[in-house]
Amino acid sequence: MTHTARRMYELLEPICLVTFLAEECNRELAALGHRTYWDGYFASRAAPLGRVPAQVVHAAFYSFADGEAARHIPSAWATIPPEASIAARERGSAASLRRILGAELAEDPGLVRAADLTAKAATGAPTEGRVMYAGMRTLPVPSDPVARLWHSATMLREHRCDGHIAALVGARIGGTEAHVFSALAQGIHPAESFGRIHHLPKERLAAVMGGLRERGLVGADGRFTSAGRETQQRIEVLTDQLAAPPYDALSPAELDELVTRLEPITATVVAAGSQ
Repeated sequence: MTHTARRMYELLEPICLVTFLAEECNRELAALGHRTYWDGYFASRAAPLGRVPAQVVHAAFYSFADGEAARHIPSAWATIPPEASIAARERGSAASLRRILGAELAEDPGLVRAADLTAKAATGAPTEGRVMYAGMRTLPVPSDPVARLWHSATMLREHRCDGHIAALVGARIGGTEAHVFSALAQGIHPAESFGRIHHLPKERLAAVMGGLRERGLVGADGRFTSAGRETQQRIEVLTDQLAAPPYDALSPAELDELVTRLEPITATVVAAGSQ
């Protein structure tokens, strides 16, 4: 099932990314009164957890710098109810996906079937140890097929993210270190130039890189050592293994059909850059 989990990640991730890359979601959140992109991001993604403190959001999101969640939570909810941010996120994401796909593909019976099968997988896994996934499981699954596909894909994304965090914790790789690993795995060098961490204080980045060197995971040249590469690969394999349970809800025939139904949808979204 690890192969299935990886293939489904490849097919579903571009659908989820419209939330972060396309304009419709940003416009919906801004219309509510969220002042910045990150206010809307934190308010809408964390909202299924309820009005929890910033420390809980920081722990659940894992990879943000210390204090980043506290710049947006709980202030982003002060005048905008979390439920409103959830609804805006769904509206905007579904609108962008519908625009990218066009009327013919968005209204195709194959998309309806893909949405139904994705929802079946997304609602069929245990929630224990899956904080963000469990939060999304409390939300109603949309009746509109395009919104249902996006919502279900995002549930599966949060399920995978929860498992990825567990794999990182088990490997003793912290949030900023995880970004370094991601950068190096993508061939970005120096890793400190990676977009998710380049804005951090230089002393913070130096400490992170120094710690990885001391552990023998990164060499003096700032690239993976063999031990670092093995650790990164082990984390990815475990992430796939932990992401597999939702797909147990589907029969082999349903899995094959889901892949077939998703391929033209995802190809269209990828061609548009998810935006």
